[in-house]
Amino acid sequence: MKLLSTNEAAERLGVSARRVLAMIDEGKIAAHRLGRDYAIEESALEGVTIYGKAGRPPNASPANGKTLTGDSRAKAKASSKRAKKR
Repeated sequence: MKLLSTNEAAERLGVSARRVLAMIDEGKIAAHRLGRDYAIEESALEGVTIYGKAGRPPNASPANGKTLTGDSRAKAKASSKRAKKR
Protein backbone atom coordinates (compact mmCIF):
# COMPACT_ATOMS: atom_id res chain seq x y z
CA MET A 1 0.00 0.00 0.00
CA LYS A 2 1.67 3.18 -1.21
CA LEU A 3 0.48 6.56 0.06
CA LEU A 4 0.50 9.67 -2.10
CA SER A 5 0.28 13.36 -1.25
CA THR A 6 -2.29 15.59 -2.97
CA ASN A 7 0.45 16.92 -5.27
CA GLU A 8 1.53 13.42 -6.28
CA ALA A 9 -2.08 12.36 -6.86
CA ALA A 10 -2.67 15.50 -8.94
CA GLU A 11 0.35 14.73 -11.10
CA ARG A 12 -0.86 11.17 -11.72
CA LEU A 13 -4.39 12.30 -12.58
CA GLY A 14 -3.26 15.24 -14.70
CA VAL A 15 -5.18 17.82 -12.67
CA SER A 16 -4.28 20.50 -10.13
CA ALA A 17 -3.78 19.85 -6.42
CA ARG A 18 -6.83 22.05 -5.77
CA ARG A 19 -8.93 19.78 -7.98
CA VAL A 20 -7.73 16.75 -5.98
CA LEU A 21 -8.79 18.50 -2.76
CA ALA A 22 -12.18 19.25 -4.29
CA MET A 23 -12.57 15.60 -5.32
CA ILE A 24 -11.71 14.53 -1.76
CA ASP A 25 -14.39 16.92 -0.42
CA GLU A 26 -16.89 15.55 -2.98
CA GLY A 27 -16.13 12.01 -1.84
CA LYS A 28 -14.71 10.94 -5.21
CA ILE A 29 -11.30 10.14 -3.72
CA ALA A 30 -10.84 8.41 -0.36
CA ALA A 31 -8.11 10.06 1.72
CA HIS A 32 -6.85 10.34 5.29
CA ARG A 33 -6.13 13.75 6.81
CA LEU A 34 -2.56 14.13 8.06
CA GLY A 35 -2.04 17.58 9.51
CA ARG A 36 -2.83 20.06 6.77
CA ASP A 37 -2.41 17.58 3.91
CA TYR A 38 -4.01 14.30 2.90
CA ALA A 39 -2.60 10.82 2.44
CA ILE A 40 -4.21 9.10 -0.54
CA GLU A 41 -3.84 5.40 -1.18
CA GLU A 42 -2.55 4.68 -4.66
CA SER A 43 -5.42 2.24 -5.20
CA ALA A 44 -7.96 5.04 -4.52
CA LEU A 45 -6.98 6.67 -7.82
CA GLU A 46 -7.82 3.64 -9.96
CA GLY A 47 -11.56 4.32 -10.16
CA VAL A 48 -11.30 8.09 -10.59
CA THR A 49 -12.52 9.47 -13.89
CA ILE A 50 -11.52 12.94 -15.05
CA TYR A 51 -13.87 14.56 -17.54
CA GLY A 52 -12.87 17.22 -20.03
CA LYS A 53 -9.83 19.37 -20.38
CA ALA A 54 -8.38 21.27 -17.43
CA GLY A 55 -9.19 24.95 -17.17
CA ARG A 56 -12.10 27.21 -17.73
CA PRO A 57 -14.74 26.13 -20.26
CA PRO A 58 -14.99 28.19 -23.45
CA ASN A 59 -17.64 30.88 -23.78
CA ALA A 60 -20.96 29.68 -25.09
CA SER A 61 -21.41 30.51 -28.73
CA PRO A 62 -24.65 32.00 -30.09
CA ALA A 63 -27.27 29.94 -31.92
CA ASN A 64 -25.77 30.68 -35.34
CA GLY A 65 -22.56 28.89 -34.35
CA LYS A 66 -20.26 31.90 -34.78
CA THR A 67 -17.89 32.75 -31.95
CA LEU A 68 -18.32 36.21 -30.46
CA THR A 69 -15.24 38.39 -30.20
CA GLY A 70 -14.60 42.05 -29.40
CA ASP A 71 -17.36 44.36 -30.65
CA SER A 72 -19.76 41.58 -31.56
CA ARG A 73 -19.68 40.34 -27.94
CA ALA A 74 -20.50 43.83 -26.65
CA LYS A 75 -23.33 44.19 -29.19
CA ALA A 76 -24.79 40.82 -28.20
CA LYS A 77 -24.63 41.76 -24.53
CA ALA A 78 -26.35 45.10 -25.16
CA SER A 79 -28.99 43.35 -27.26
CA SER A 80 -29.76 40.85 -24.51
CA LYS A 81 -30.07 43.70 -21.96
CA ARG A 82 -32.63 45.43 -24.20
CA ALA A 83 -34.59 42.21 -24.55
CA LYS A 84 -34.70 41.76 -20.75
CA LYS A 85 -36.10 45.28 -20.24
CA ARG A 86 -39.12 44.54 -22.45
